[in-house]
Amino acid sequence: MGGGTGGGGVAVCTLAAPPREGRVSATLSIVVPALNEAAGIVATLQALAPLRERGAEVIVVDGGSRDATAERARPWADRVIDGPRGRARQLNAGAAVATSAHLLFLHADTRLPDAADALIAQALGSHALAWGRFDVVIEGRSRMFPVIAALMNRRSRWSGIATGDQAMFMTRAAFDVAGGFPDQPLMEDIELSSRLKRLRAPVCLRERVVTSGRRWEQRGVWRTIVLMWRLRLLYALGVSADRLAAWYR
Repeated sequence: MGGGTGGGGVAVCTLAAPPREGRVSATLSIVVPALNEAAGIVATLQALAPLRERGAEVIVVDGGSRDATAERARPWADRVIDGPRGRARQLNAGAAVATSAHLLFLHADTRLPDAADALIAQALGSHALAWGRFDVVIEGRSRMFPVIAALMNRRSRWSGIATGDQAMFMTRAAFDVAGGFPDQPLMEDIELSSRLKRLRAPVCLRERVVTSGRRWEQRGVWRTIVLMWRLRLLYALGVSADRLAAWYR
């Protein structure tokens, strides 16, 4: 869930230059983990159709959905595979079958900005261990969502730690050297960010992805804010991700 802390350091983000004009080379694999997302998976994948037309591949990793997620995804993805349940495991499974040199990990309830492929190609450039993320907007009814998103983006830019809601992207080499997503049930994005940050400062794109605020609304916005800050603090203090996941559920 959104917002990340940890990793230490200050002002470690770098900013990308504007994307070059022209066709983007076919070097992007988009990995979408999904679990019981039948209601929204088609819209998510339809939004990726222009990127597929420009050569990106879309891989959906189903974590054992009990609904029609996989069936509905197949016409709109290059590959739909079954993966072990757990976001980190699903993301790693998708990366294992990806064929491109650049990887983008996209939550099933998140939409990319226009020309995201060009932005990523420019951000990663020719750096073997480059990685980064987008700014985020939270979609929903709460008046707190713009504030939460602004704080997430600012904190991420200051700390150099990204979260899955921000659509993390990286070179295959960076992913492999960092060891992929750690096999843990929570904070896997923060842990991978911390490892990647030791390799190279992230590129923090100001262009925004739009993510759903449904999780905040289902649990209660203020309750979720307090819960996530508490979990992140405890994780930074060394409490195991397994124990934190039990509290989160």
